[in-house]
Amino acid sequence: MKDLFFEASIQTSRLVTRLYSTSFSLGVRMLNRRFRDPIYAIYGFVRFADEIVDTFQNYDKKLLLDQFREDTYKAIRSGISLNPVLNSFQWVVNKYQIDTKLIDTFLHSMEMDLSKTTYTRDEYNEYILGSAEVVGLMCLQVFCEGNNGEYERLKPLAMKLGSAYQKINFLRDLRQDNQVLGRNYFPGIDIRHLTVETKHQIEQEIEQEFRAGMEGIKQLPPAVRLGVYLTYVYYTALLNKIKKTTPEDLLRRRVRIPDLKKWSLLVFSYLLFKVRKI
Repeated sequence: MKDLFFEASIQTSRLVTRLYSTSFSLGVRMLNRRFRDPIYAIYGFVRFADEIVDTFQNYDKKLLLDQFREDTYKAIRSGISLNPVLNSFQWVVNKYQIDTKLIDTFLHSMEMDLSKTTYTRDEYNEYILGSAEVVGLMCLQVFCEGNNGEYERLKPLAMKLGSAYQKINFLRDLRQDNQVLGRNYFPGIDIRHLTVETKHQIEQEIEQEFRAGMEGIKQLPPAVRLGVYLTYVYYTALLNKIKKTTPEDLLRRRVRIPDLKKWSLLVFSYLLFKVRKI
């Protein structure tokens, strides 16, 4: 399917990715060309679902999410959707035979955001699985191009990387999640009184997952390794900045990497990638 509507659909997913995430867009650009549009399509899908539960405050979020879920599966079954983001996504799901259980798990985590404000340890792990780990697995299915043995071998490491990214997002978005959306993802922790010691424990947990994730990056197909490595470098820089930020400041402002710094990280990643032959 390479008609004008398909091209319009893919361009919409590219636009969504570039508008919402400069860092992720840079990583996608470093992938081999044949992988870029499928990853844009996955990002557009997960971003729209996340928008429903995070920002549509004056609308019936549950109704919108239920409609989005129904439209997603209709698009996958029929092979087309008049929603260009869902049209791009169904193309990827059908072309790469992405397991619909991954989609179910992702949408379940989005549904948790509609009602959950605090999390037990099991719920925390369940949420991270759906909101981050399975998204990484969708991308991994694309990267492995039908090689199930390769997918199963890399699956645990990809999940660790996705988990680390999400926990960094939790720390970065502490103020928005807690003070605006009323959520506390970290189990058993009073975010309003987050201590240096507790913050350090979370950071150590992230670093352990990062090490496993890096081992996975080294084993990815060469055509996608640089793009994924760039996201790793970006999140490493974000974590380092978070580590230098006090708990009080995390509750006052969102930690971010300036766009100019992101471009310098791109150059740094490329040079390091070539020198170390990652």
